Amino acid sequence: MEKIHSDTERDDYKPLKKFVASPARPPKAEKHGVIGTIRKRFFNSIGNSLLTCIALIVLFYLGKWVVNWAVIDAVFVADTRRQCLDTSPNGACWAGVISWFNGLIYGRFPVQEQWRVNLGVVIGIVWLLPLLSKRIPLRGAILLSWVALFPFFGAYLFLGGRFVQELGLFHGVMTCAAFGYLLLIYLNLIKALMGTKTIAVAGLHLLFVPFLEKRLSRRVVAISSMLVWGSLSVIAALFVSSFDLSPVPIERWGGLFLTFIIAGFSITMAIPVGVILALGRRSKLRVIHWLSLGVIEIVRSVPLITVLFMAVTLLPIFMPSDVEFNKLSQVLVAVCIFAGAYMAENIRGGLQAIPKGQFEAAATLGFGYWQTMFLIVLPQALRMMIPNIMTSFISLLKDTTLVSIIGLFDIMLMARNIANDKDWVGMHTEPLVLIAILFFVLCFSMSQYSLNLEKRIKVDR
Repeated sequence: MEKIHSDTERDDYKPLKKFVASPARPPKAEKHGVIGTIRKRFFNSIGNSLLTCIALIVLFYLGKWVVNWAVIDAVFVADTRRQCLDTSPNGACWAGVISWFNGLIYGRFPVQEQWRVNLGVVIGIVWLLPLLSKRIPLRGAILLSWVALFPFFGAYLFLGGRFVQELGLFHGVMTCAAFGYLLLIYLNLIKALMGTKTIAVAGLHLLFVPFLEKRLSRRVVAISSMLVWGSLSVIAALFVSSFDLSPVPIERWGGLFLTFIIAGFSITMAIPVGVILALGRRSKLRVIHWLSLGVIEIVRSVPLITVLFMAVTLLPIFMPSDVEFNKLSQVLVAVCIFAGAYMAENIRGGLQAIPKGQFEAAATLGFGYWQTMFLIVLPQALRMMIPNIMTSFISLLKDTTLVSIIGLFDIMLMARNIANDKDWVGMHTEPLVLIAILFFVLCFSMSQYSLNLEKRIKVDR
């Protein structure tokens, strides 16, 4: 019995086996190549193979028809649409679009003055070029100056008129200020590229700081900046006043030029108006809250064409009899309010996504309401809402074509006028195809820029 008991204890206290992991196997190498990748993605099953074949057949015949219509059978040189039909009845008549190309771009802007439009576009691009250099000082102010000052300089080129007469005193002063600031930007850039570290940090105005410190005790840098800017603006005024540009009324503006003006102005003003309405809707003051809420809900409840008709027909009724607005100004106000109302909801969504701890941290640092909003909360909200904001901008760019319904000669109305020309009667398809391609390129470029911006500032983190 004792022997049996000892055997039982020996079995009960048998040591456990230790687990030994097997060595990790290397991942399976997949080297398909081009043919293997195509087979894996498009022909990996009977259903996918059938769908791929059907799609290829449809794309082949569709692409063949498009190429034949737009290129092979198309007519590029003709005097009338009848000649196009006689030459190639089944092809596109691009000769009419080429004949009206100048009108599609500039509208009814005088041909001999179209260089002013080209110069304005070039200056607008040149204004922003220094942003490509990281050595230029005050880079954030360049974009703000482009938004606030360039419209005055552009309007001076496009409208024309004599300085401080047809141009107006305020407009003339702001034009000279814009010209002076453009000179200041490039003087700072030249100094920065020359390698002067002091100037590269804070700008040209630091040259006058030692002189002003002997006479002033406060805000020396700000006063020095204003003096440099003012001096350059005076030089610009002497230059601008020596030229008299022929006046061009706004009624002569049109084409893609007018479309860019409306879209650019409305896109630029959409964020400031949207921020004001979004903050107003979140305000604890009931008057501001309900007023902002009413504007947002009323504007978002009606289509843009209704807002445009109300701005053109009803706005003059509520204004004094001696106040006159041109149709473009009324349209710009209407589109800005419409875009701001939609932008307000995007921004409000971003504000609601900010954690409460951000507000508490700002309060701990002693920040007030406006400091908290503009230094901490709004930058994060706008950063998170970049996809929605860019979607609103793309929709706004496309919606600007609705201004043709109220009589503005934008690119859409100019394209429709081609069919009314006695030489090109009935030609509707080719101008609309050109406009569709143009807007696709613009909208796709904006979308890609949005994606690159998201990656650059790492929105998903």
